[in-house]
Amino acid sequence: MAVDIDATYKPSEDEPFMNERQRDYFRRKLLVWKEDILRESRETLTSLQNENENHPDIADRASSETDRAIELRARDRQRKLIAKIDSALSRIEDGSYGYCEETGEPIGLKRLDARPIATLSIEAQERHERRERVYRDD
Repeated sequence: MAVDIDATYKPSEDEPFMNERQRDYFRRKLLVWKEDILRESRETLTSLQNENENHPDIADRASSETDRAIELRARDRQRKLIAKIDSALSRIEDGSYGYCEETGEPIGLKRLDARPIATLSIEAQERHERRERVYRDD
């Protein structure tokens, strides 16, 4: 059920955490982000199809192929990002959005506003990154 929120609404610590307005705010934010990514992907696909020219100069061809590879890697990262956005949208629907997967504590509105796909609180994320660094340095 969508709540009527105006364009200037920003979630606040003064209201109950993950109330209906906040959930709707983050749902909209995620959907706009997803649509932007999909639009950029369509534009990239069109551009890559139109750019399918054979360069007579080997340096031009190599440059074009490098550009294409970089663009495809970026699109692959965005495809993975869409999966994370879809997962966040599912969490909004099941009521687990905004809560740390590790501790169950609220993630924090500022973190969610900056990174709406976050699944860990800042503290849990920092612990995770420290552990990752320790294992990587071994």
